[in-house]
Amino acid sequence: MRAARLIKMVLLLQARPAMTAAELAAELEVSERTVTRDAQALSDAGVPVYAERGRAGGYRLVGGYRTRLTGLDRNEAEALFLSGLPAALREMGLEDAASAARLKVSAALLPSLRDASSSAARRFHLDAPSWYHEPEPPELLPPIADAVWDDRTVRVRYRRGGGREHDGTEVARELAPYGLVLKAGVWYLCARAGEDFRVYRIDRFTAVEPSEERFERDETFDLPGFWEERAAEFARSLLRTEVTVRVSERGARMLAYTGDRAASAAALAEASVPDRDGWRTLTLPVESPDVAFGQLLALGPELEVLAPVELRERFSEAAERLREMYR
Repeated sequence: MRAARLIKMVLLLQARPAMTAAELAAELEVSERTVTRDAQALSDAGVPVYAERGRAGGYRLVGGYRTRLTGLDRNEAEALFLSGLPAALREMGLEDAASAARLKVSAALLPSLRDASSSAARRFHLDAPSWYHEPEPPELLPPIADAVWDDRTVRVRYRRGGGREHDGTEVARELAPYGLVLKAGVWYLCARAGEDFRVYRIDRFTAVEPSEERFERDETFDLPGFWEERAAEFARSLLRTEVTVRVSERGARMLAYTGDRAASAAALAEASVPDRDGWRTLTLPVESPDVAFGQLLALGPELEVLAPVELRERFSEAAERLREMYR
């Protein structure tokens, strides 16, 4: 533990002209007294670190000193490719590995390039969760992430979702965890169960037990391609019924923001030609009449429901209630 901290301290000082004890303490998550002891230990070991007193003082390395401790281990190398996803790294328990990797890369760069990482960070940040959503990282994500990185099989208990096919019961599975996907703040595991590849929501795992056994990874498995295909299948599977509507020109532009974007685009492509007022009739795939009511109501007077009759009546009733409210 202390050895890793001493290495990190050297790399920090190599990447910057000077750092105060307070700055080093914050980076290393220790007290300033510990920083002082660590600096003395480095000096005793032959690392030319020295302290300057005064307002502009701090810890420095003798000019020109460069450590050779810049080689990346496997965890650091893998985490480096995710360094633009700080929240995801933190939730998977890889924050320290990524931090060490960035420091080693910075230490290996020419002095004129050492601000490259901070320069990029000031110019780009990926915020994965959707608006109005406070993500809660699943408790069992770290052990699953460890198994993914290490190609270890896991024995899990999984709470299946409710709905037509499942009733929320728990099932036991042995999985070969291939990859993790973070979609709109929700974590998913893509894993092989037997001969089939499946997708599991990680917040539905109730128990995870990594085994000592490693699985042989299929090197042809394409995680982005697999996810794109399954996500499209899932989106299509939700659209179990249809509604017939008329939309204005403005309503047609708004339609993509109320439900499935691909389904809306396909429906508009097959819509009737605009009438003299610019309105078009189309058949729209939806999840259910209840879901369609909530989604399409947002279009207000830019959309008219024609069928099914029961949904049209609900819109008529809602319109009448609004009329009475605003009279």
